[in-house]
Amino acid sequence: MPELIPQEEIPASLTKCPAWKLEGKALMRTIEFESFNEAIDFVNKLAEMAEDAGHHPDIAIRYVKVTLRLTTHDKGGVTDADLEMAQRIDNFTD
Repeated sequence: MPELIPQEEIPASLTKCPAWKLEGKALMRTIEFESFNEAIDFVNKLAEMAEDAGHHPDIAIRYVKVTLRLTTHDKGGVTDADLEMAQRIDNFTD
């Protein structure tokens, strides 16, 4: 099981995924799409990727905006697993 990354080290770790921001004890990113259907298609593909990785983001859908929240719940904060998933999502979306 991955260990927590100290809060003060997370900003430096986010240089690899600059679209993400630290909010509380989680990494957050909002992605805007052209249409609701594109947003839903993205979420469906992301669900498959998350299932394969065994690490699942919290997902909020607001019409054409999808907000993702990554945290390792059983550790109570951000771990390498969250950073790796953020990078995978970035590679998938960018």
